[in-house]
Amino acid sequence: MNTERSCHAEASVVLPLGADAAWELVVDWERQSRWMLLTRVWGTENGGVGVGGGVAARTSVGALGFTDHMFITHWDPPRECTVKHLGTVVRGTGTFAISPAPAAGATPGSGGSTFTWSEDVVPPLGKVGVAVWPVVRVVLEMTMRMSLRRLAREVGR
Repeated sequence: MNTERSCHAEASVVLPLGADAAWELVVDWERQSRWMLLTRVWGTENGGVGVGGGVAARTSVGALGFTDHMFITHWDPPRECTVKHLGTVVRGTGTFAISPAPAAGATPGSGGSTFTWSEDVVPPLGKVGVAVWPVVRVVLEMTMRMSLRRLAREVGR
């Protein structure tokens, strides 16, 4: 019986892009390195495209950090991509979802899109990790929102 408990974190941003353009932006793994806080991202297996594709992300401050290896379990352009985290530090799933939304400043005819980044992670350290999750979640969602603000600025350039 699996006794691991998954914990949820989520953040969203409205982008002045249509769904196709927003999708291309958020699954451009190498470009994520420009907006994802303290993280360098790259495609691995199959260039990080489609079910079974791979993605890796190195999160670090100086020499201290970890590499998160992932594989894509769901691929539905331009709507949703779900990855499974394979590491010991980060385990669980992460999802990038694009949905239509009106956006101020959207180009004519493009509409806008809401980009939602969610993580359902299994905290390390068992019950201790689950117990401290409420604090970890606040910090994680804060860094997710900071990253999404950087993404929105990247779109504005």
